[in-house]
Amino acid sequence: MQRHIENAGAVGPLAVIALMALAIVASPIPSAPIALAAGAAFGHYLGAAYVAIGSELGATIAFVIARKLGRSTVRRFLGKYSEFGLLGSQKALMLSVFASRLLPFVSFDAISYVAGLSQLHLWRFMLATFAGILPASFVLAHFGAVAMSGDWGTAEWITIGLGVVTALPFVFLTLKNRKQIDDE
Repeated sequence: MQRHIENAGAVGPLAVIALMALAIVASPIPSAPIALAAGAAFGHYLGAAYVAIGSELGATIAFVIARKLGRSTVRRFLGKYSEFGLLGSQKALMLSVFASRLLPFVSFDAISYVAGLSQLHLWRFMLATFAGILPASFVLAHFGAVAMSGDWGTAEWITIGLGVVTALPFVFLTLKNRKQIDDE
């Protein structure tokens, strides 16, 4: 993928942006390999910028699709309750979107579609998404760039360690739930 992006010339950045957007709108397409290839092809900063722009574009498209096609169904189903509690709080919804963008195991695509079903304003969604995707965009582009250089250092091992620490609670809960199911 990296060679295809590099060979695309001036169209390469647009290809990365379009592929990232497509990977978010069409959920089964994985976005991490695209981000890694962007880092390998364009380096840490430009690769991260193209990934962030494509992610923002894809998330916004998913949000708008859900808003246009599904919001009326939510209103019909929940009626006047569709604006109560978390569903109607702009600050809580915005914070939820931002926090979800920072968590590596939360589906980026699903959050975009679900947020479109909520009362969250589009500009708040876009702001929370962009702020939340910058760290992941840089990390993935950085890994792509480092993988091509073959120069793994302390920062990479710290990042891998943080990923493992982030995953441990999920592994623990899975094992705990599995034990409970086996005991029943």
